[in-house]
Parts: sequence; structure tokens; C-alpha cells
Amino acid sequence: MAGMATHVITGAGSGIGAAVARRLHARGDVLVLHARDAGRAKELAAEFPGSRTLVGDLADPDRLSWAFSHQSLPDRVDSLLHIAGVVELGPVGELTPKTWRHQIDVNLIAPAELTRHFLPQLRASRGHVVFVNSGAGLNAHADWSAYAASKHGLKALADSLRHEEHANGVRVTSVYPGRTASPMQAKVHRQEGKEYDPGRWIDPESVATTILMALDLPRDAEVNDLTVRPGR
Repeated sequence: MAGMATHVITGAGSGIGAAVARRLHARGDVLVLHARDAGRAKELAAEFPGSRTLVGDLADPDRLSWAFSHQSLPDRVDSLLHIAGVVELGPVGELTPKTWRHQIDVNLIAPAELTRHFLPQLRASRGHVVFVNSGAGLNAHADWSAYAASKHGLKALADSLRHEEHANGVRVTSVYPGRTASPMQAKVHRQEGKEYDPGRWIDPESVATTILMALDLPRDAEVNDLTVRPGR
């Protein structure tokens, strides 16, 4: 993806999303950074000078269409990077529909809705959709049911989209990172009642490297599924 590509990124405020945004910004690509509200958009615009922002609450996917209709969307989109996510742990016996819905809305339905909005631009540019999934998108452990269900669903979304859009030249990649040193991981450790040591987990920069590798791969190939595990 040589020179001045335009990337729409969710989750650029922290963790893997911030690492990816920094790399793409440093090489001069155009960033369209999603933010949940105007205040957050202002912070992201200050952090990544020259980037554009897109405001909409992923927790309320029904209203994204309305929110976007009041903003100017980019004419060109070379990649759509779904990196935002939320996690709430708990046993099936205690999780409420509200907790289920929140994770499914943010982690699954919002990415589907964003993809629907940007598909015309992605088809025109023969672009790339990257879903940052999770090890939980492949295996569900105790207390992870709602989050894992949202991420198993995200895998299904990516797989279907890949089959549907292959003839249009749109590449689709799912990345399944293991535990990554990020604010989300710190929260997971709090919920698990465990001490958090970021040195034990994957550096977000390493996951960013794998995402850029998939984006930059020559057009004759496509990375479908990429599992990234802690190396130490």
C-alpha cells in the first residue's frame, strides 16, 4: 500500500490502535480516526496532526448511520481497521443482557455497520478490512462467554465478508492477538483479581507490526487469519 493511503481506524486512543495509528502517521499516510464523542475527537486530532476524525458511539450502532450523515466521510478509503473493543468478564450465571448487548454492540455490530458504510470506497480502492479479533475469538474460557461470543461473531463477519468481496478485490484479514500489554489488559487483570505485569504480555507495537505486514503485502496475496501469541 504505497504512499498516501487513507486508513479509517477505530480504537486509535490506546493499545494496539494507537500503535498502528502512530506507525501509519509517521510514514505520511492519511488517517481518519474514529472517536466516540467530540472531546475524544479533539484529543486524537491533537495527537495525530493532520488527521481527520469521525465521531460516533460504537455502543449505539443503530445511531452510527445518523451520526455519519452529519459529517463528511472520506471519498477514498484504502483500509478500514477495526481495533476498538470492550471486555466485561463474568460467569454465564451472572451476566445480564445489558452486559451481553454492550459487548456484542461494540465488538460485532458496530464493526459490521462501519464496514457497510465504507464498502463502496473500499471496493473502489480495492482496499483492505482488518478485524483485530482476540484469542477469545477462537477459544472460549470460563468467565469469557459474552466477550468470546462477540469475537467468535467477528470471525464469522470477517469470513463472510472475505467470500463476498473477494471478486471486488477487497482483502479481509482477522488478527487474533493473545494477551497484549494495554489498558484493556490491565482491566482484565483487575476483573480476574490478578497482579498486572505488562512485561509478561505482547507489546502493542509487535501486534502493529503484524497488521502493517498484512496491509503492505503485495496484491497477489492476502493474509486471512493471523494468530499472534506472547513470545516469552
